[in-house]
Formats: sequence, C-alpha cells, structure tokens
Amino acid sequence: MTKLKLSAIPDDKPVKLTVELPAAVHRDLVAYAAILARTNGDAVPPDPVKLVAPMLQRFMATDKGFGKAKRGSNRSV
Repeated sequence: MTKLKLSAIPDDKPVKLTVELPAAVHRDLVAYAAILARTNGDAVPPDPVKLVAPMLQRFMATDKGFGKAKRGSNRSV
C-alpha cells in the first residue's frame, strides 16, 4: 500500500483564495487525487482543488524553520 502524507480531506468552511499553478503542478494534483482515492478505497478521486489546503497545512506543520519562527513571533505578542 502506498503511504501518502494526506489522509481523509476534512470538510471545513473554506476561505476563498485564487492562485495560478503551473500545468505540471495541476497534473500532479490530479495524479495525487487518483492515488489517494485508490489508497482509501474510494471509487471517485477528490477534486484536486481540495488537496491544496491539506498539503499546505501539512507542509507548514512539518517545516521546522517555520514552526520555530512562528513560536518566536508568538512570544512577542
């Protein structure tokens, strides 16, 4: 079984954000969605747009430099 960094996509009230992605990144999001669906046993892959927020969240949660800087900036508030 493939081990992915994302699991189920939570259903949360979103904030609208518009971004432009290179076509290659979009193709990879589509591929990731398909692999995620197969891994989770889903018949239909999630909308690739739904992957962006959890991916960014996971990236920021595992970025040690960001975490350290964020903790440091919270002390001064």
